[in-house]
Amino acid sequence: MRNITVSVDDNTYRRSRIRAAELDTSVSALVRTYLRGLAGESRPAPASTAGATESRVELRCRELDEVLADFDTRGVGLSSRGNLTRDELYDEATSRPDALR
Repeated sequence: MRNITVSVDDNTYRRSRIRAAELDTSVSALVRTYLRGLAGESRPAPASTAGATESRVELRCRELDEVLADFDTRGVGLSSRGNLTRDELYDEATSRPDALR
């Protein structure tokens, strides 16, 4: 499994954590689910739940879709503008303004 780094504004981060807590999950799990859907990875529901009420996973996926649609509507999202380069990120003087030069 690969790790990725994503930058979002403070308000988006705060609201995402709140929403994830409401869904009893993590922001990472929400993003992972979104990226899997974006990549076309879908898992069919087991036959035992076909036609039954919405499962917990299906509910979370639907709620995630609603949150992301809300982000799109409000223009909130992931943007690389203003991000540090990898070299800048790991350069202590650049990444920590309080660092001694």
